[in-house]
Amino acid sequence: MTNHPLLSYVNWIQGEQEDLVALLETWTNINTSSFNLEGLQKQTTLLKEAFSKLGGHVEEIALPPCEQIDSKGKWRQKPLGKALSIIKHPEAPIQVFLGGHMDTVFAPESAFQKTQKIDQNILQGPGVADMKGGLIILLKALEALEKSPFAGKIGWHVLINPDEEIGSPGSAPLIRQFSKNKQLGLLFEPAFSDGSIVSARKGSANFTVIAKGKSAHAGRDFAAGRNAIVGLARLICELDELNDLDQKVTLNIGKVEGGEAVNVVPDTALCRFNMRASLPEEFVLVKETIHNILSTLNANKEITLTLYQHGERTPKMFDEKHQALFKNLQQTAQAMGVALTWKASGGICDGNILAEEGIPSIDTLGAVGGNIHTHEEYILINSLVQRAQLTALFLMQLESLFKGKL
Repeated sequence: MTNHPLLSYVNWIQGEQEDLVALLETWTNINTSSFNLEGLQKQTTLLKEAFSKLGGHVEEIALPPCEQIDSKGKWRQKPLGKALSIIKHPEAPIQVFLGGHMDTVFAPESAFQKTQKIDQNILQGPGVADMKGGLIILLKALEALEKSPFAGKIGWHVLINPDEEIGSPGSAPLIRQFSKNKQLGLLFEPAFSDGSIVSARKGSANFTVIAKGKSAHAGRDFAAGRNAIVGLARLICELDELNDLDQKVTLNIGKVEGGEAVNVVPDTALCRFNMRASLPEEFVLVKETIHNILSTLNANKEITLTLYQHGERTPKMFDEKHQALFKNLQQTAQAMGVALTWKASGGICDGNILAEEGIPSIDTLGAVGGNIHTHEEYILINSLVQRAQLTALFLMQLESLFKGKL
């Protein structure tokens, strides 16, 4: 640490590392898969207890169920966990939206359920980086802010959602609502493994296509049938041709389902795919192309292809507002003796939603780590303290930054 005048307000966090790791292990050892309602409620209770100590208004918010298409092409509703909202100093002149998620991608039956120390500075476990480590950082940064002379000068609204890993279908309206009239947003997704943070993000949309044909006996009446799997395969091949890595457009066929016995011509097949693009105009163009491909294939009337879109997050651009925000964070890091850089990512998060709302944000203030969404997910333990200090210092400087118009 250098001799920055505000460092005395965050130096004490250094002595908290052991407690931070212990708390993270407790949280991470609770399975919080996006549809594990029991685990999510356990985590919500612990988060509520921890964040209540900050003295804000705490509220659990029920989310509407999300709708999904099952393997038979039927719409089903699936219940979601509760979101947690914490508000403090709503009358302060500067208001900040602080976001994170408690859910992980690891199912209750996954073999990856417990944390373990790989060495003195590496902690491995489900969600340690993405993003329970980030929630620890958020909690400790707010504690430092509230202990400092800057408490009350910065108003903040924390929203921790239970459904980010499935696209925030229930909580997206809350993010849009709670981020309004905020000057900026800070989210606590993990940083890259080299410590850099995300600048621009691709846009993303998920789709399901249901192919309907005609069932028939594969021997006696084969010619009378219309094979839905074959019709879907033709579509999949054309969709795959849309991939353009030079233009940073990707289309991933993630799952294909259909058919029953091999002696029956299948009348139903289904595929799920994800589309991503870096630029808004490319994002729109690819979606239009997908619809045109379906229209052309449907024209032969052999197989009926029906397209459904499940949510959308448009590209997050690294515009002037974001660049100014990032440069100020970089200066704060430099005052700590930390070199901070940034780079674009093909990943998406709730930061895309904030960008749609016109709210500049830094969305990777969480732990430094890697191998997220795998059984080798890890964090660097010392990044818990470092990023909590960085976030706290940044919050403490917001008043002076906004007086200079950031």
